Amino acid sequence: MNIVIAGAGAVGTHLAKMLSRQEHNILLLDSDQEKIENLESQLDIMSIVGSCTSIGALKDAEVGKCDLYIAVNPLEEQNINSAILAKKLGAKRTIARVNNSEYLENENAEYLKSIGIDTLIYPERLAAEEIVASLKQIGSRQLHEFSDGRLQLIGIKLWDNALILNHTLAKMGEIYGADQFRVVAIKREDKTIIPRGNDTLKYGDLIFVVTTPSFIPNVFTLCGKEEFEIKNIVIVGASRIGVKTASLLEKNYNVKIIEKDREKCIQLADKLKSTLIINGDGRDLGLLREEGIKNIDAFISVTKSSETNILSCLLAKKMGVKKSVAEVENIDYIDLAENIGIGTLINTKLIAASHIYRYTMNVDVKHLKFLTFSEAEVFELEAEEGARITKHELKDVHFPEDATIGGVIRGDKTIIAKGDVQIMPGDNVVIFALPNAVKKVIKYFQK
Repeated sequence: MNIVIAGAGAVGTHLAKMLSRQEHNILLLDSDQEKIENLESQLDIMSIVGSCTSIGALKDAEVGKCDLYIAVNPLEEQNINSAILAKKLGAKRTIARVNNSEYLENENAEYLKSIGIDTLIYPERLAAEEIVASLKQIGSRQLHEFSDGRLQLIGIKLWDNALILNHTLAKMGEIYGADQFRVVAIKREDKTIIPRGNDTLKYGDLIFVVTTPSFIPNVFTLCGKEEFEIKNIVIVGASRIGVKTASLLEKNYNVKIIEKDREKCIQLADKLKSTLIINGDGRDLGLLREEGIKNIDAFISVTKSSETNILSCLLAKKMGVKKSVAEVENIDYIDLAENIGIGTLINTKLIAASHIYRYTMNVDVKHLKFLTFSEAEVFELEAEEGARITKHELKDVHFPEDATIGGVIRGDKTIIAKGDVQIMPGDNVVIFALPNAVKKVIKYFQK
């Protein structure tokens, strides 16, 4: 696929790195010559120095021949104008990053589509929604829903109180019911394992489990996790993510925002209805004690600094907060944050990439997510009539080693994948795969 990425910022750079590894033809367009040259020397991509709103630069980038045009500059006006121009010049599909949720309203999105923007993406809003989702299941590090929540993927850390420690997956299935849940991956130290029946669960493993909503309490019990009700929430940082998260939560929870910038605090008072705004530093132990940190159920840190977010969450955990969420934009810090016990991690680059990447796949992808703690990805595909995956039971289809099927949605029925399950045309299938296996997996679902 021929892809043009306009914007060599954090999101654009991450996309270029990821998509170039998938053997797409990538051209990166940005006005910063030094940044472009550095990236071209590191990656297998082409580049052009120029403005994304320059018709001449867009023609030089041959956007008229591209299959996908992605505008992810920091300025949404540039992205909107650039995507419209690219579409006019012949780009088959255009995606524009925006920083304002008003653009996502149905009537506005429809209008923008009519003038050339096929898809809008607002990473900060997606991040806020992901934070809210993480509060639904307190014992998990990650939660992702498929087919309107009928199947769920949860990431859970195993400590010494887990009942399933030192069990092989085959033994665990015999004891606790293989038709109720499936372990689709294990993150052990810095390695992601796609497990088989003889793999054993160990202390410190982060396991990813596909199950139905009704069985989640049982999974938590097996993993030694306690569920508890969340009432009181503190958010550190009045960033776009922080404000959007507060607006989504304040109807159902007691929410406080701690923000250092006094002017921002004054502005927030008009934006948020019932959230308490506090002018202060979220790393200040005295302030946290004064605000009753011992009574806080969830602590969310979303400042611009990954270091501040990690430190703030560590302080909160030390002071007894059970659930912590940190925005960690520096990908190099993610493993460190996970290993030292930060609960849920949010990274807008990965979130944006997840939503854009599915448009590069030659199959109808219902949902796709790059997992924050792992190099793997989980996605939902529909099996086509005559596809290879529908020819035999799963145990006989010789599925790629670095991938596994977690579950199947067939009409009103939800099925946890086992060897004797046979995929039918029209089934929605939840798949967990390492990057090198994705293309192989897709071929199984096509005619």
